[in-house]
Amino acid sequence: RLEKKLRMVYYDQRGCGRSAVATDKNYSLDRMVDDIEDIRRSLGEEKVYLLSHSFGGILAVSYAKKYPNHLRGLILTNSTLNLNYSLEQQIKYINHLINKNFAVQNADSLMSVFGAARSALSERGLDFKMLSDKKKTVELLDSIDNSYNRSTDFVKHLWDFPEYKEDFTKLTKNIEVPVLVITGKKDYAIGVDHYKAFHFPKQKVLSINGGHVLYYEQNKEFIKAVFSFID
Repeated sequence: RLEKKLRMVYYDQRGCGRSAVATDKNYSLDRMVDDIEDIRRSLGEEKVYLLSHSFGGILAVSYAKKYPNHLRGLILTNSTLNLNYSLEQQIKYINHLINKNFAVQNADSLMSVFGAARSALSERGLDFKMLSDKKKTVELLDSIDNSYNRSTDFVKHLWDFPEYKEDFTKLTKNIEVPVLVITGKKDYAIGVDHYKAFHFPKQKVLSINGGHVLYYEQNKEFIKAVFSFID
């Protein structure tokens, strides 16, 4: 539906989906950002919009920091700019869902506690709750993801690169391009209040009643927001 008005270019970051595994295992943030720049140059476009979802917010904001002159604007859809914060919010929501008390004692324990919490959630068949209240939505997304052979190598090496643990909300006050932030009132995957830490000078925030996959479940409102922002 975005293609009705826009030229859309989709890409899987290296080591994900249909993109090749990086033989040198270089999944650094700087390399990821330059991949986006390589795509822009290959398209011959002087300026583009970047539309991110979830983890993609970190890539989009990092690109905006490094290559601001090649951006018309950012559209951050259910996007995290602080992975540690979002993982902690997921743990809190899991505690609420299954009446547990998983607690992060320090930064070093975050991933082990998160893993234990997600395992406990999975045992109860409630994994889908992290993305949507509707199980059928997540089953549909899973069926699409599993319909082709895809790489997951990046995920295996993510924490080899400490820069991904940084708080990227600190960059927002210095990014001057127009920004549309689309957030879900029930997005427990990144945290329902995460957007409040975004301080882009030219930002518009749209809060939609939904979870982590608003682009699908609230598609009409999502499309309207994107077109309105670009117009």
